[in-house]
Amino acid sequence: MRQTVIFGALIILAISPRLEAQRRGGDDVRANYAKREAMIPMRDGARLFTAIYTPKDTSKPYPIMMSRSPYSTSPYGEKSFRRRLGPSSLFTRSGFIFVYQDVRGKYMSEGDFVPVRPHNPNKKGKQIDESSDTYDTIEWLLKNIPNHNGRVGTWGISAPGFYATHTTIDAHPALKAASPQAPVTDWWLGDDRHHNGALMLQASFSFVSSYGAVRPKPSTRGAPGFRNYGTGDGYQWYLDQGPMTAFNDKHFHEKNPLWNDLMEHEDYDAWWQARTPLPHLNDVKAATLTVGGFFDAQDLYGPLKTFGAYAKRNPRGQHHLVMGPWSHGSWSRGAGDRYEAIWFKEKTGPYYREKIEFPFFAHHLKGAPSPELPVASVFVSGSNQWHTFDQWPPKQVKPAKLYVHADGDVGFNKPKKEGGFREYVSDPDKPVPHTPKKVIRRDDRYVVQDQRFAASRPDVLVFESAPLTEDVSVVGELFAHLYVTTTGTDADFVVKLIDVYPPDAQYEGQNTRGVKMGNFQFMVRGEIMRAKYRNSFEHPEPMKPGEVAKVRFDMQDVAHTFLAGHRIMVQIQSTWFPLANRNPQVFVKQYKASADVYRKATHRVYMSPRHPSHLEMSILKAAGKRGR
Repeated sequence: MRQTVIFGALIILAISPRLEAQRRGGDDVRANYAKREAMIPMRDGARLFTAIYTPKDTSKPYPIMMSRSPYSTSPYGEKSFRRRLGPSSLFTRSGFIFVYQDVRGKYMSEGDFVPVRPHNPNKKGKQIDESSDTYDTIEWLLKNIPNHNGRVGTWGISAPGFYATHTTIDAHPALKAASPQAPVTDWWLGDDRHHNGALMLQASFSFVSSYGAVRPKPSTRGAPGFRNYGTGDGYQWYLDQGPMTAFNDKHFHEKNPLWNDLMEHEDYDAWWQARTPLPHLNDVKAATLTVGGFFDAQDLYGPLKTFGAYAKRNPRGQHHLVMGPWSHGSWSRGAGDRYEAIWFKEKTGPYYREKIEFPFFAHHLKGAPSPELPVASVFVSGSNQWHTFDQWPPKQVKPAKLYVHADGDVGFNKPKKEGGFREYVSDPDKPVPHTPKKVIRRDDRYVVQDQRFAASRPDVLVFESAPLTEDVSVVGELFAHLYVTTTGTDADFVVKLIDVYPPDAQYEGQNTRGVKMGNFQFMVRGEIMRAKYRNSFEHPEPMKPGEVAKVRFDMQDVAHTFLAGHRIMVQIQSTWFPLANRNPQVFVKQYKASADVYRKATHRVYMSPRHPSHLEMSILKAAGKRGR
């Protein structure tokens, strides 16, 4: 008993400084800001709940910083204060008017919630979308909040990033700066719900169970998500559910509209195409700072494609991209000097917040000196350095093709012998797990986990180079080109680009979990493609058994240096479970298929002069400008 008491006391001592810091943060906000809550009317009559924090010091005017979110503006009540205001504490201390809003149909706002609501470029009268809700909110704020300087900035991470993107479409003239961060951009092609047509099952089921639930009336509480798993083993639980139809049959019972939409729109049809803001990012006058993490398991697609659209459609605009070695949203908190076992040597989080994000908004909203930001600030892992570029993807690169060979080698030389291939049997009843750990809910750490657990399986092809004699920096776009056959009529293909550490590699820092870094297989990038979409995401096509098909897909951009002494590895497999739903390996409507449709299939990957499976990449030729 005495040991238990002492241990409990130690825990209290260990966490008290953190709790004290939180308390002080809340006190600082309360001491320096006044809070007001308002129901702001939109053009169609719906009112959106908005929390407004204004500096008590009224000796000067302040710009407005606004974030719109489906995840609540809590704490509710004019006597309850947020612990921190703005993207970081730098903003809290500097002084802005901070505005937080529940988006239409969520929490305390009126109206109907539509996830990833389509933009309507031809609105008339009282028709609305997220851009008009933003416009109407800014117009109200300018007329009803005293002591502002007429300038507005917006920001948001993940779904709030989606809304931040929409603030720049048909924008209010007062909007001067916006920062979509990890913005949800296309739930079918690459963000959250799907990757290249493959449903991100584990993350989607747990998330949609809450996010897509019907809200009877405005409330300060959100709908609870599904928790009745009864086990911590997500691999086995999802396998036991059976086919995709089971999730409605057993759990949702057709009562979750968002899940129903996902199940109804399996292909990239007009319903999905209407839900990306990218085609509407024209004539954007506000300066933008798009932010993302190369190890973001949820929304890596979003920042890359959003920035690309800003830059392409507004060539004379002020558009900046920041990509760091971060997980989802981690740039807004913490040191950012490591992610799990992977060490980045420097505190990338404070650097971003202090040298990029805050100066960007201070310049455009307060008239502070320009930070002279480059077009792209990119952290290259491996070499662990910030680099700056005047465009992204950068032009200081040379194209390269990394080929896999039938003997298990991988390199930049094209195969010379005809007839080369390797094959494996893919069994939907025994899928390759995406993580070596038993996780029941989404665990985004799989993106940097050691891949040795997968390399030992017979249904995973492994290709590995000799130790490198010099550094190889892969920076820019990354595409997989596979030449394959199957005994089925559909298949998934997962490709992983892996950095294999030397046998004598050591863990940097305090190794509390005893991680062995010798021969560690660090997944620089892994991506999945559903082969029936190889020619068209909108119009799927069956594969013909035994006929060679080319499957090309976007693996999303990378920025990583394979150091001398390391090895480059490529793994290829056809299941990634329960991260992605199992492919029946038969050309059917997967979300409506019964359990008896699922089949084993033999997949063959070709490596020959005529069918050279490879990764298309870019090698950084010059160091470029250091960002520090």
